[in-house]
Amino acid sequence: MATSVSREEQLNLNGILPEPQTKKLTDLPTELLEYILCFPALKHVDVCNVSCCCKRLHDVCHGSGKVWGNQYKLRWPRLQRFYRQNESCDWLREYKTRHRVGIQIRRTVESISKRFFTEVPCVGQVLGDSFAEIESLGMPGHFCEDELLFLLNSDKRKNLTLKYYAKKILYFLRQQNILRSLKSFLEQPAEQQSALEGAVLVDQYCNPLADVTLDGVSLQLDEIGEKVKKVLRLKSPTHPSLRATGEGVLEDLELQRQVLCALNAVLYEQLQYKGNEGDYYNPLNSYIHQVLLRRTGIPISLSVLYMTLAGRLGVQLEPVNFPNHFLLRWSQRPRGYDAKTDITDFVYIDAFGKGKQLTAKECEYLIGHQVTADYYSSISTTEVLLRMVGNLLNIGKRGEGNEKSYQLLRDSLDLYLTINPDNVQYLLLQARLYFHLGIWPEKVLDILQHIQALDPSQHGAVGYLVQHTLEHIQHKKHPVTPEVKRRSAPEHLEVQFSVGLIMKHKRSGYNCVIYGWDPKCTMSQEWITTMRVHQLSSGANQPFYNVLVQDGTCRYAAQENLEPHSSPLEIGHPEVGRYFSLFAESHYVANEELQTRYPEDMAETLEFKIQSNRLQNVIHRHKHVVEVFTVFF
Repeated sequence: MATSVSREEQLNLNGILPEPQTKKLTDLPTELLEYILCFPALKHVDVCNVSCCCKRLHDVCHGSGKVWGNQYKLRWPRLQRFYRQNESCDWLREYKTRHRVGIQIRRTVESISKRFFTEVPCVGQVLGDSFAEIESLGMPGHFCEDELLFLLNSDKRKNLTLKYYAKKILYFLRQQNILRSLKSFLEQPAEQQSALEGAVLVDQYCNPLADVTLDGVSLQLDEIGEKVKKVLRLKSPTHPSLRATGEGVLEDLELQRQVLCALNAVLYEQLQYKGNEGDYYNPLNSYIHQVLLRRTGIPISLSVLYMTLAGRLGVQLEPVNFPNHFLLRWSQRPRGYDAKTDITDFVYIDAFGKGKQLTAKECEYLIGHQVTADYYSSISTTEVLLRMVGNLLNIGKRGEGNEKSYQLLRDSLDLYLTINPDNVQYLLLQARLYFHLGIWPEKVLDILQHIQALDPSQHGAVGYLVQHTLEHIQHKKHPVTPEVKRRSAPEHLEVQFSVGLIMKHKRSGYNCVIYGWDPKCTMSQEWITTMRVHQLSSGANQPFYNVLVQDGTCRYAAQENLEPHSSPLEIGHPEVGRYFSLFAESHYVANEELQTRYPEDMAETLEFKIQSNRLQNVIHRHKHVVEVFTVFF
C-alpha cells in the first residue's frame, strides 16, 4: 500500500524544499550525444538543424568529426576506399566539398543536352569541350566520378537523358585517367614494363565503364598458377617452382620443360582455353578480362597470359612479332652464353595452338611462306602493345560504320598515338575520322598542324582538311534553327503516330520507338531505290518515321510498315537517353529538346495510349463474356 508523505516530511534539515531533478539532452555525455547523432535515420539536414540549437550541440556536431564522418560514410559509401582506416580528417569540409561537386556536376550534365542535342543521331558523337568543363572545375576526380555513378545508378527508368550524358562524361574522364597511367607506364625502363600491365591498360581504355583492374586480373592468374603447381606437384614433388618464394628463373631446361607441360595441361586440357578461330575478329579476343572470362582469344592475347604464367613459375619466355601469328620463344641455351644466338637456338611456342612447341621451320608452315631471321627476334613490351592496339585498329576499320566500330576506331587510334605519337599515317587517319564524323574540329586542326610539322609532303591532304574544317567551325558559330513540326499543320495531317510510341515493324518484326517523323520520305533517290520504297503501296509519298531499334540500329520506316506494339517494352538502344527522359510503362516521354521539335506530339502519344488501353479493356471484357457464355452452354 502506498505511503503518503506530508509536505513537512519532504523538508530537508534546513527547512528548504529541494528543486526537482530534471535532465536535459545537453546534459548527456558527449560520447552518448555523438552516438545518438550517428543514428542512420538522421540526414545531414537534421544534423545541421541540431547544431543550430545551442553551443553545446554545435560543439558536439563539429567537435571530434565523428558525426560528420558518419554522415559522409552513409551518403557516399563508395568513397571510403580513398581514406585510410581511422584517418584523421576534416569530415565537415570533405562533406561540403563532395556536396558542392555533386551540384556542379549535375548542373553541367543537365546543360549538355540543350547544347548538343541533334534530332539525327551523329555516329561517333563527341561532346568535346563539355568534358573540359568538368575538368576545369578543379574538383577531385574521384568526387566527380562518384557523382556520375550516382546519376547512372539512380531509378532505372527515370532521368534517361541525364544518365545518357553522365555515361559519356564518365567514359571520357576514365579514359583520360587511363591515358595518364599509360604514359607513366611507357616512361618506365623497358625491363620494368610488364606485358600484362600494358594489356590491362589497353583493356581498361577500350572498356572504361567495366570493372577491370590489374589486381583483379593478377588474382585470376594466381588461381591458374596454383592449379599448375598442383599438377606439377603430382609429377615432381620437389620441383623448385613449388616453393613458397620460388627460385626466380629456372636454369635447368628439364625443370622448365616440366613447368610448360603442366601449364599446357591446365590451360588447354583442364580449363579448355583455345584460340577463337570461329570469331577471330571479335574485339573481345583482345581484352584480357574477356579472354579470362570466355577462355578464348587470339595469338597475342593468349601469348601474354601464357608468358606471364610461365614467368611466375620460373620460365622466361620472350614475345616474337611473327607475321600474321604472334608467338613466344623459349631459349635452349644456358643463361649468360655469349656466343651469337641463332633462330635454331629457340623453341617457338604457339599459345593460340594449345601451347604447341615448334621449330623455326615449322613456324613458317603456320603462315604458308618463308620469312627472314628478323621476324624471329624478340620484341619489347611497347612493341607488344603496338601490335595489340594495331589489331584493334584493323577491326575498327573492318567495322560496319556503326557507333560501336567508330568508337573502337577512335579508342585504338588514341592508344596507338599515345604509344607512337609521331606516326603520320595514323595521325592523318585520326584527322580524317574526326572530320568525317563532324566532331572536334579544333582538335582536327591541332592534329593537322602536327602532321604538317612532321611531314611537309602531306601538304595537299592537310590543306584540304584544314579548309573544310575551318568552314565547319564557322558553321558552328551560326547554327541553323531546328525545324519545329506541328501535327496540326495541314501538310502533317496524314501522320498517324507520334514520338515516344513503341512500335513493331510489320515485315521485319523488330521492336522500336519513334523519335522523329517526316510527312514524306526525305531520303535520296538512291536510298529510295536501294530500299525498294517504290514497292510499298504508298511508295515514298507517305509519312516516314525515325526509329531506334532494339538491336541498336537507327532506321527510317514507312508508316504502312509500322503498327503499335501490343505489349510495349523498353527499347534497349544506347541512344534512347538522347531523346527521352522517362519510360512510362507503355511509352517514352520525350525530353525538353525533343518536345521543342515536336511540341504537339506528347499530348498525341498520351491520347493514343489512353485510346489503346480502352480498346484493350473492351477486348478483354468481350473475351471474358465469350468464355462465360461458352462455359454456361
